[in-house]
Amino acid sequence: MPLPAFLSFRPAMTAAAALAAALLLSACVDPLATMAVTQPEQPIVTDPSIYAARSDGQFSVPALPVEQIPEPYRRQEVAYQSGEAAGTIIIDPSQRVLYYVLGNGKALRYGIAVGAEGFGWSGEAVVANKKTWPTWTPPKEMIARKPELSKWENGQPGGPTNPLGARAIYLTSNGIDYGYRIHGTPDWKSIGRNASSGCFRMINQDVMDLFDRVKGGEKVIVLTTAGEMPKGLTIPKPPTVKKKATPKPAAAVPAPELSLKGPPPGLGGAAPAASAAPVVVAPAAPATPATPTPAAATGDAAPAAPAPVAPVAVVPAPAAPAPAPSCIVPLVAGVCPAN
Repeated sequence: MPLPAFLSFRPAMTAAAALAAALLLSACVDPLATMAVTQPEQPIVTDPSIYAARSDGQFSVPALPVEQIPEPYRRQEVAYQSGEAAGTIIIDPSQRVLYYVLGNGKALRYGIAVGAEGFGWSGEAVVANKKTWPTWTPPKEMIARKPELSKWENGQPGGPTNPLGARAIYLTSNGIDYGYRIHGTPDWKSIGRNASSGCFRMINQDVMDLFDRVKGGEKVIVLTTAGEMPKGLTIPKPPTVKKKATPKPAAAVPAPELSLKGPPPGLGGAAPAASAAPVVVAPAAPATPATPTPAAATGDAAPAAPAPVAPVAVVPAPAAPAPAPSCIVPLVAGVCPAN
């Protein structure tokens, strides 16, 4: 017995509704999303030979423990989209990295440390010169901060302890040398940080690698502190050296004045007498010894007249009197009767 028309149509309706519901759900869910699998980030594998000991016949660079160098600052090839030509150097101070453009969306990335002189500088430059084991001359501002560096005011010869490291790449902008350098450093642990001095530091092995790649004249772009392309050349002002304060001389204390005035009126007491002129006492003249009187025949001698005492004055003492004449007879009352 055939089913009624409305009963035979119900299963077809149910199937159509199910199909419509499936189509609606498929519009909300990306079928490829269920197939995507998140891959764990692969650790950077660094060839240990990159930071092995190196010698150029002049000096040797010691090997470095690769595991102690943070991964973002190890030399490595990375994907890097840039419209710049191969060989261009792009420095990003904010991320403390330097890119050497290889082309085809690739670049070599090096870790750097940004010194006080390099931070704040942005713009374009060119590689003007490069030197092996360069001489380092500290600027006057640095010597003022660290007087012990005055022994290198005429330059510290290149060597393993030289702050410029094994290599230096000299940069100029518009033909002017503003003192900016890409250089090595014996302090490899400072890479990835802001340094107290210098421009753009690199691990010695890294700067030796970059040194061999550049030939001179390459374009160098230094991004802004925000990591953006520069719109012009920005040269920060050198830090102002604070001069030591010179101690001021002590103020002279005036001597107290001696007042010769009498007491103020109304306080009683007579006015003091005018001061007399000072009395100058001349030294006493030495007394002249008395001349002895010759003895008489009887053996008695007449007493000698006493020498007068010199007066206290500036005049010399009078001369002693002449000796008394001798008497040939006995004296009477002290007088010679024969006279």
